[in-house]
Amino acid sequence: MSPEIIGLLGVVVLLALLVFGIWIGMAMAIVGIFGIVIIRGFPQAMTMLGGIPFQNISFYPITVIPVFILMGMVIGQTGMGNDLFTAMNKIVGQMRGGLAMAVVIACAALAAITGSASTGIIVMSQIALKEMRRFKYADALSTGAIAASSTMGIMIPPSLPFVLYGVLTEQSVGKLFIAGILPGLLQAVVYMIVIYVWARINPAVGPAGVKTSLKTKVFAMKDTWPVVALFLLVMGGIYGGIFTATEAGAVGAFGAIIIALIKRQATRKNMLASFVETGKFCGMVILMIAGMFIFIGFIAVSKLPMFLGEWVGGLGVPNLVILTCIIVLFIILGMFMPELPMVMLTIPIIFPIVKVLGYDPIWFGVIIIKVMELGSLSPPVGMNVFMLSGISGISVGTIYRGVIPFIISDVIQIVLLVAFPIIALALVNLM
Repeated sequence: MSPEIIGLLGVVVLLALLVFGIWIGMAMAIVGIFGIVIIRGFPQAMTMLGGIPFQNISFYPITVIPVFILMGMVIGQTGMGNDLFTAMNKIVGQMRGGLAMAVVIACAALAAITGSASTGIIVMSQIALKEMRRFKYADALSTGAIAASSTMGIMIPPSLPFVLYGVLTEQSVGKLFIAGILPGLLQAVVYMIVIYVWARINPAVGPAGVKTSLKTKVFAMKDTWPVVALFLLVMGGIYGGIFTATEAGAVGAFGAIIIALIKRQATRKNMLASFVETGKFCGMVILMIAGMFIFIGFIAVSKLPMFLGEWVGGLGVPNLVILTCIIVLFIILGMFMPELPMVMLTIPIIFPIVKVLGYDPIWFGVIIIKVMELGSLSPPVGMNVFMLSGISGISVGTIYRGVIPFIISDVIQIVLLVAFPIIALALVNLM
């Protein structure tokens, strides 16, 4: 049996293990070890097993993961998200659909300092959903805005999927972060347009909120200073070349703690919870990374990526057709898998094909993250939809009705990103 066939069978076995509920890190390690044993023999498999996990976990750029996770945990535990929504509500809440627009802006701001989609869902479902129900917003609009806006957490930097993509493909994490800024802002603007049009067509779904004076709006901005300060500190430092993405994460985590102390939102209880949750999450991610690199070692010795790259290059079809197939694949996977395991599972196999096609790896990273966002909303198993339903108690069917306009807008955004790569690369080219 050729190494390429063994590699392909390894992928099939891995998918089967995941279906049976095996942890993705363990599943990738098991398949990787046995695959190397079959191709290269037991001694070399043990040699690779002894070296690969340590070499890649002790890889300096990996340290960006715990510091950004810590920053997000501190922000989530100290109530900064609540202040964000309250401030945005005072600024745009008096418009039709204004509370839903406030959710979009608040989620975009949370995304800029947490790098997590789940943070937006958790915070907004507890704060914004109650407020929108008080003003008799339709549940479809309320939940649709929360589920869709929370996806910006993996596009607007800092983003953990961008970090993993950068590590796997040996691309600059800083450039990936910068590349996500304009697509993230475009997403926020498009979502607000969707809400505005929806509320204009059917005013009953998003009644106007309480009117506020100009003075109130201006003073509300003071509650957004922690987000602005952290974003300028982290992304300004990366863009200006003052420090690397890893150093920026450490600076951001330290800054989040200092801000929490200044605002008197830091207590012994929530600080301890932040560190404990960071440790738990990092343990899970490190296990996935160790298993992932063992699996990558197996895929490399099987020569499956080279075989697939040559096969795709010899198909004789336009590159756009192949790219479209890759996008559809990621949308389907996004319905069933969280973003971190999906990056780890697919990129080692897909990225060599992308290099053969000649696409810019930074631009492709943005495309993949955008497609993951769409997959997390798409029926029948949109991860964000089910998570929000579980937290809020609102039916999945209602939330799906709410996210349909946002899904349509996401498809349009993907088309724009494919047609105009400059949207993702403009700021990168100026670095």
